[in-house]
Amino acid sequence: MRSVTGTGLVVTALAATLAALLFPIWSFAGRPGSDGGADTQTVATSFGPLSALDRDFVNRVRLAGLWELPAGQQAQERGTVPAVREAGTHLVEGHASLDRHVRDVAAQLGLALPDRPNAQQRQWLTELSAARGAAYDRKFANILRLAHGKVFTVVAQVRAITRNSLVRDLADDANRTVLDHISVLERTGFVDFDAIAEDAATSSPPPSPAAPPPSLDAAPATPSPVTPSATYSLPPPATPPATATATGALGSARPPDDRRQHP
Repeated sequence: MRSVTGTGLVVTALAATLAALLFPIWSFAGRPGSDGGADTQTVATSFGPLSALDRDFVNRVRLAGLWELPAGQQAQERGTVPAVREAGTHLVEGHASLDRHVRDVAAQLGLALPDRPNAQQRQWLTELSAARGAAYDRKFANILRLAHGKVFTVVAQVRAITRNSLVRDLADDANRTVLDHISVLERTGFVDFDAIAEDAATSSPPPSPAAPPPSLDAAPATPSPVTPSATYSLPPPATPPATATATGALGSARPPDDRRQHP
């Protein structure tokens, strides 16, 4: 009798322990966003599924314009050679057009967009603002060329796998713009290709298509207090996102703005 009672106590204790271990897993698994949060989920829209990678890409396109457009305006004024000033003009024209496009896409998909550059981008603008003469030309060409080379791989990944027609069209536009900017920056003659190759060799491998890539522009240890927009204008504020319908369709298709392309 004593042996049976002891066995029963052991079985009861084991069952209680197992229940305690499983309860957190069971209770968490059924909650919305338990796979990593709402931002990691794919949502339905009238333009096709919108993935976390798609949303991250739209956000990146907006961020690119927020710092590259003022950088281009600065290069138009400070470039000491025509090639640098021409590169600045390409950045201004390209990102003005691309920013109109991304704001249109975000409005149709109901996405909020940032209205200021991130910490890394502000740091780059601060570095450019502190440079003068030929040192400015070199710094401008290399910072912008390195940034464009990194985002070029993200554009290609999104274009290859997105199932959303608006994001696909935006990726096509971004691809043309980024490639034009890479070409015109290289024509300045200031690009250090050895440094770019070294950076590529030491960078992290491309992210998995199953998840949004980590930010290419990690915050620096000491964020810059400088606000470049005080001197150079930023793109217009983003339009507040539309309210989603009950079916998940977030707007109707509208033709994108005409976009200037550089040969």
